[in-house]
Parts: sequence; C-alpha cells; structure tokens
Amino acid sequence: MKCDFCDNKATVFLTQLVDGQMKKVCLCDPCAKERGVTDPTGFSLADLLLGGTVPGKEPAPSSKSHGSTPGGGRKCPTCGFSLDDLRRVRRLGCSDCYSTFSDEIGQMIRGMHKGMTHVGKVPAGLMAMQVLHQRIEELRSKLDQAIASESYEEAAGIRDEIRNLSEIKV
Repeated sequence: MKCDFCDNKATVFLTQLVDGQMKKVCLCDPCAKERGVTDPTGFSLADLLLGGTVPGKEPAPSSKSHGSTPGGGRKCPTCGFSLDDLRRVRRLGCSDCYSTFSDEIGQMIRGMHKGMTHVGKVPAGLMAMQVLHQRIEELRSKLDQAIASESYEEAAGIRDEIRNLSEIKV
C-alpha cells in the first residue's frame, strides 16, 4: 500500500471516526513523523484528514511547548504531559502519567464503564481449578499445624485428603 501523501510504501495505518464516518489514512514513516503522528499531544487524525498539517508549515504548537498550562493544571514530572493534554487527546504521554493523573483517569473510566474493576468471564474450568488449589493450600497449612501440635492421626487424615484432591483432574 502507498502513502496517501507521497509514493513511498505506507507503514503507518490510522483509522478514526470523524463526524460519524470512518476515515482511514496510510502514511510512510517520514510523513507520519512530519505530521506529528508519533507525538501524542500534537496529533489529531481529523486535522490530518482536513488538511491541518501541510508539508513545509509549522504544526500548531501543543500545550506541551508552553511554559505553563492554560488551566494551571498539573503536569507529569517525567514527560511534561498536562491535565489539559489528557482531556484533549484522551491518551497519556508516558507510564508515570497513570500515577500523576490517577484521580482524573478514574473519573474518565467510571464515565465509560460500569466500574473500576474488571469482572469479566472466567474460562471454563479455571475457577474450579483455582478453588481446588486454594483448598489444597488450606489443607497443607492445617497439616503443618497438626504436625506441629503432634496430632498425628489428624495429620494422617489431612494427608490422605490432600492426596485425594491432588489426583483430581480438572
């Protein structure tokens, strides 16, 4: 596939919904870098599609290049990504942004999903295997206590139960 802006081979493929329609752009590496695709603060596919970045022209400065943020918001100490950048781009600049903007990210996630904890489906058999392993661990703990208290008959019963549970194939 060829780049939409030159005749080089496209290596970057972008898809975004713009005004309810899916727009696709194919770019080569030089065109992607020239248009700021690799910079999470300055890239907007809509701007690219609508001609916002033209070869030879300076791209619009992002809030990252300003000394302070317009809203006086916090900035990530590692990458300089600001709270305004997060709200505008809906992406983070680096891994430290997660801790810097944890409250705001939590609010965004709560707005998108039912909760903050993933409660998806568990693959078949995995839950039964997990319960079995937990039971065996509990029994091993009881076995250690029984041996420590010199309750050898109880320890023998627990040992047999562990052996029986270990033979079960889930």
